[in-house]
Amino acid sequence: MHDTVLRGFAAYARVLHPASRERPVGRAWPVEGDAAAWEAFTADRPEIDGEAVTWATTAAAFGTVMHPLAQWQRLVRSGDPYGDGIAPRDADGWRYDAPADGDLEPETLAVLAGILARHTTTPDDGCLALWEGWGGIVGGTGYGPSRYALDAGPDADPRHEAFLAHSVRDVFNEVFRRPTWQPGILSDEISRGPRFALPQREYVLFRGGVSELADPAWGRNAPWRDPERGLHGFDRFVHSPNLVWPADRAWVMATDIDLNATIVAGTAELVDAIAADSRLEAARIPAGAVIGWTSDEVNA
Repeated sequence: MHDTVLRGFAAYARVLHPASRERPVGRAWPVEGDAAAWEAFTADRPEIDGEAVTWATTAAAFGTVMHPLAQWQRLVRSGDPYGDGIAPRDADGWRYDAPADGDLEPETLAVLAGILARHTTTPDDGCLALWEGWGGIVGGTGYGPSRYALDAGPDADPRHEAFLAHSVRDVFNEVFRRPTWQPGILSDEISRGPRFALPQREYVLFRGGVSELADPAWGRNAPWRDPERGLHGFDRFVHSPNLVWPADRAWVMATDIDLNATIVAGTAELVDAIAADSRLEAARIPAGAVIGWTSDEVNA
């Protein structure tokens, strides 16, 4: 965990990212791998129930043990930490979608930010850091659109296709082209500027207060929001900051890009408040805890 947060704080909390599950109404899912059955299922356009689900409920559904250092793949009895491409199903027909890695959805972040704001003397001043590797956030030197992006289809995201186009070099047909600057969502000045560097991670650093994040609609004002997403539902496409800390350094919040839980380091009172809030699924964890994908020995 100390690859993610500093040592030396009084206490640490692990905030689990929400998961979701779904199942068809009045019927079962087709057997995985049965292409004909899936084609017929899709053609019928069945009604699908969906809901958010906690890790504790998931553990109960799969007969595994929920504990502060539980890992999602262990809870759903998957032997592959990267996932095998098949959504796990429980005995009641629910199919589970894993929590997001590296992102905390707006409502959960707002709840957590509200607690954090009450445990600092500088809720309106501090730093927010965003991983530079999110697609399209920063500009860079690359290759312009190639023919590989021309068959994207009518539902493709133009920015995503452009990102793919200048991320891969066509060495056979573009050998005489020179890489050019490809703009990102952030300004060229920011894209070309210095980074906040940690081991194996580099971030764009912003000045801001955690109080701003306490509003679930905080994404509307995020400088890294993609304006091409439009006015309806774009909050869901705004990455949450990967690191947040106040100017008084009372705590630090870290959402690593490879983890489906956020770690908060701070005072014992702060960690107790986070763990006690029923709107969050969170627990205190010890300093030095191992939080890797296969570290859940209880459910090994």
